[in-house]
Amino acid sequence: MTRVLGVSTVYPPHRYTQQEITDVLASCLPSGADSRLLRRLHAAAQVDARHLALPLEEYRELGSFGHTNGLFVELAVVLGAEAVERALEDAGVRAEEVDLIVSTTVTGIAAPSVDARLAARVGLRPDVKRLPLFGLGCAAGAAGLARVHDFLAGPPGRTALLLSTELCSLTLQPTDTSPANLVAGSLFGDGAAALVAVSGDEAAAGQAARARGPKVVATRSRLYPGTGHLLGWDVGDWGFRMVLGREIPDLVRLHVAEEVESFLAAHDLKPRDVAAWICHPGGPRILDALTEELGLPDAALAASRRALAATGNLSSASVLQILRDTCAVPPPPGAAGLMIAFGPGFSSELVLLAW
Repeated sequence: MTRVLGVSTVYPPHRYTQQEITDVLASCLPSGADSRLLRRLHAAAQVDARHLALPLEEYRELGSFGHTNGLFVELAVVLGAEAVERALEDAGVRAEEVDLIVSTTVTGIAAPSVDARLAARVGLRPDVKRLPLFGLGCAAGAAGLARVHDFLAGPPGRTALLLSTELCSLTLQPTDTSPANLVAGSLFGDGAAALVAVSGDEAAAGQAARARGPKVVATRSRLYPGTGHLLGWDVGDWGFRMVLGREIPDLVRLHVAEEVESFLAAHDLKPRDVAAWICHPGGPRILDALTEELGLPDAALAASRRALAATGNLSSASVLQILRDTCAVPPPPGAAGLMIAFGPGFSSELVLLAW
């Protein structure tokens, strides 16, 4: 058994309204470019405010890929360490008890990885197992929890830590007028999240009595062939340039809704039986597609919509943010929850939870 004991989310100190971000990005467009599409996309994103890694004015000239990636490494370690420390405190677990750390990001490159750079800083053991993940995109929060569950399925008494650190704003291409980049500029924010989980009834017995986190029941990963060109990064001298096909909401309608129903049916559940939906807020159209195809009430994905409005899309950290919010006011004991996220591939990650 895998039980979640603590979850944390932390943000950079620079917070701006959507309108403030819209005005600055509109001013960065090349001379002669029409800002009306940018403004329409920002207005339709259903984002009220976002946290950014840097002061807003500094995004007018981000500099080279090397410069921005250096900023990513520096800031991700600071933010990630804070998220880890808060999650450990929330779980009532000491850093030296952690046997595995899974770390994920898709917004910067670091070798040594972010988890290695912060290990001594937060007090992890020198022999801690490490699993850094890159390239799973927004799906990595759910995929990371699934890999934690795989590890904890072994001998009881183990403790694992999941860290997601995403500084999406540092991938911004201010002068790129492609629809994909404009959409990305309207949605993504910055933040880090961490989760602590333990294995075995005995290991969790003392903490479970006060833990508000769920148990992991099952997981499923799925790749959808022929869709790899629709989501990801185009990497070049400029850094990371967003690849975002307009077909993504249609793929969610065509494949993911059926995947969710099949996954739940394997555990004798239907969508109406799920009390807590922890769904990645990829954007309003994706949330609308899931709501409609699964026949969910409007309130089902309210937590995802609130997260999107409050902080934007945090890539892999978003589902952990929503899980933290759900744990703050948990569903009744015995209730089922479902974590859903999507990423490059095109892929989906599902994690069935039980309170």
